[in-house]
Amino acid sequence: MKHVMSGFENGDSQWSGFTRRNVFRVAAAAMTIPLIARSATAFANDRLAGSGQVIVQSVGGGFTQGIRKYVWEPFTKATGIKIVDVIADVAEPQVKAMNEAGRVDWDIAFVQSSQFPPMDAAGIFAPIDYSLWDFESLEGVPAAVRLKNGVAVFATAQLLAYDKRVFGANGPKNWAEFWNVKEFPGPRGLTALASTQKNNIVFALLADGVARSDIWPLTDDKIDRAIKKLDQIKPHITKWWTSGGEPPQLLINRELAITSCYDGRAINAIRQGAPIGIVWDGAYVNYGYITVLKGGPNSKNAQKLVAFLNRAATAAGNTVGTGYPGPNTHQLDHLPSDLVPLLSISPENATKVLHEDSAWLAAKRDDGATNLEHIGKRMLEWRVQ
Repeated sequence: MKHVMSGFENGDSQWSGFTRRNVFRVAAAAMTIPLIARSATAFANDRLAGSGQVIVQSVGGGFTQGIRKYVWEPFTKATGIKIVDVIADVAEPQVKAMNEAGRVDWDIAFVQSSQFPPMDAAGIFAPIDYSLWDFESLEGVPAAVRLKNGVAVFATAQLLAYDKRVFGANGPKNWAEFWNVKEFPGPRGLTALASTQKNNIVFALLADGVARSDIWPLTDDKIDRAIKKLDQIKPHITKWWTSGGEPPQLLINRELAITSCYDGRAINAIRQGAPIGIVWDGAYVNYGYITVLKGGPNSKNAQKLVAFLNRAATAAGNTVGTGYPGPNTHQLDHLPSDLVPLLSISPENATKVLHEDSAWLAAKRDDGATNLEHIGKRMLEWRVQ
């Protein structure tokens, strides 16, 4: 999700409707957020103190800006350990290449849940040192996502986002309406990222009337059905986006009216006053895992950062800074009240989303390819037709 800096992220109000009320809302949030950072720093203890550095993969743009300010900087202040972040839109190919070459230059990488099982089986990750975690972290982060060699740190969603200047209060409310170009006209966007073509399949099935409970597994007949549905919308897709920062910026620039979008990118834009609406009905949610790479140059420091990141106050700062909530439920006690309704973990939104079946995506087919790889191949063939 590499992101190109734009006028919007530099603070320019390029859109109509940037009112004094928006300014005051942003200012209020800005005053709240430093309290989270200070609270997170206060929780550090001697077990996490150290020196030197830790090299962390990050995805760039607003995501990296937020995590630097509300996680990396408090961590350095609390522990004395410097963070060097390297920008990589998708971590997995580079992590695999480093492992195969026997030269691991990073200490930490964020790995998609569908990619985690085969990479873990290949011995790429070091065990997480849970002895560094405090009680509140162990209690707040569900055991199901505290794996031996990785821990969930982001609940990432792709959802429907639209330009409120175009649709006002009558914007699209689900994926069927994304497909309805007559009642909701305008240029559209969908992801072209190979690793998220499964999302487009799911959105198409939801638009075609398949219930959320019947989506998984994505059998071949369902994929065929989804591609037929995608045929209908393909002429109206004016942008196949390849980085997470593109959709909100394209909406702000009036280049798109409706698009799929990462929730964190949209939320950050909304909280800065952007005229973007988001729809949680049918949002595709999965966890991203933070991993310590086996053979990395600063493994001890990496373990300390993982422990710090999963503390409740830090997790709240991470959510505020990036828009992507982690699984530590105790963070809700630290979050600004205006942010909670925008998150996938809010009670109202949680009932509308669809969670990824990562185990099924990672499972291999008769030809040796994973289900995820098969979907990617089918979608690539369809895109070039």
